[in-house]
Amino acid sequence: MHSLSRRHFLRAGAVTLSLPLLEAMLPRGLKADSVAAAMTPQRMVLVHRPLGTYHPYLVPEQAGPDYVAPRYLQAFEPHRKRITVFSGIGHRGYPNSHHTESAIFTGVGPEGIARGDDIHNSVSLDQIVAEQIGHQTRVASLTLNTANCASLSWNRKGVPVPWERSKGNLFKRLFIDGTPDEVARELKRLAHGRSILDGMREQLKSLQRELGSGDRQRLELLASSIREAEAMLLQEEAWISKPKPKVDAVPRQFENPEHWIASQQQWYALIHLALQTDSTRVIVYGLGEQGQQNVPDLSIGHHDASHHGKEPAKIEQFARYEEKEYRNFVGFLDKLAGTSDATGAMLDHTQVLIASNLGDASAHASDNLLVILAGGSFKHRGHVAFDGKNNYPLSNLYVRMLQQLGVETDRFGSSTGVLSEV
Repeated sequence: MHSLSRRHFLRAGAVTLSLPLLEAMLPRGLKADSVAAAMTPQRMVLVHRPLGTYHPYLVPEQAGPDYVAPRYLQAFEPHRKRITVFSGIGHRGYPNSHHTESAIFTGVGPEGIARGDDIHNSVSLDQIVAEQIGHQTRVASLTLNTANCASLSWNRKGVPVPWERSKGNLFKRLFIDGTPDEVARELKRLAHGRSILDGMREQLKSLQRELGSGDRQRLELLASSIREAEAMLLQEEAWISKPKPKVDAVPRQFENPEHWIASQQQWYALIHLALQTDSTRVIVYGLGEQGQQNVPDLSIGHHDASHHGKEPAKIEQFARYEEKEYRNFVGFLDKLAGTSDATGAMLDHTQVLIASNLGDASAHASDNLLVILAGGSFKHRGHVAFDGKNNYPLSNLYVRMLQQLGVETDRFGSSTGVLSEV
């Protein structure tokens, strides 16, 4: 069986899809395994949560891999060997402020954000990686920001990278490119329930005849993911077009008709599809503050719950928000773990970091941050505990992440060295 080109495309109308890495694209013969491993795409996904976390429900009492999982980490149990939870880590010297979210992935020295909302930033982690590997994909990097806040991604001049807030626009940007008439036709096809895969059907059949069973399964998974994304896009458009009901309630409770839990799941599904199709390998995703609308067990807003002042009822409300967000995040890890690269699970070749610029949002504290690293073929250690009073520099972890992706550097942001625990 001949070797397919790594840059093999399917095209239908205005839609062009690049294939994921298939076994049929890999070399054969001597040293093929090492060459195949080198060809496997390496990826980075950075996720930011703006309101810290409730540490007693996240951080285990024991360090190491054999910890007893507290409330939040119970959802992560299927991935215990593929995650590391850090405690006692942060950006030293940062002011206690919500505004530090703009520097979470840059690690700029505290002098850069001394005035809080007047930040003199440096380049962010994702953009360093995009410089290294972004030329290998159609889109060098994606910044997805669902929050009404400053950018999480910054170029080398400290200028914010534009971000995308619309799932529909993201879908069109990644999978529909053509003249306005072509784009309109493709959207009309979706609206009438016809998949973009219809136009690729004969190409897929022809291609499958040349592939082994493993590759055929990967193509089917790709097709299923596309159908899922199309269905979610149509669902969102249909929901937005529905008139709002007239109710006897406080109007602000129903200002946003979209269920935020489902919205996050849609974003994660699109991120997974972007990675699976190798449309990009570098993504930053910023979560927003959520609302209690349409979620039965939430009675107060996310921000209000996060500023709980140690009040048990508010802590419980905050925990319910957090559990839902962590479960969505774990669902994303499930997708990556369940998607095969030619040399293993996609999660093993994708480093995924979820972090927050705040530790205890109730105190606006900028130390002891939420930091969980998953996947990426790191030597995961379960729970890595540093000094809660004299935090270990988060930028040292960033240096380690860059090195894992082949970036030759020993410094980043306000780093003092390289984290060696993973």
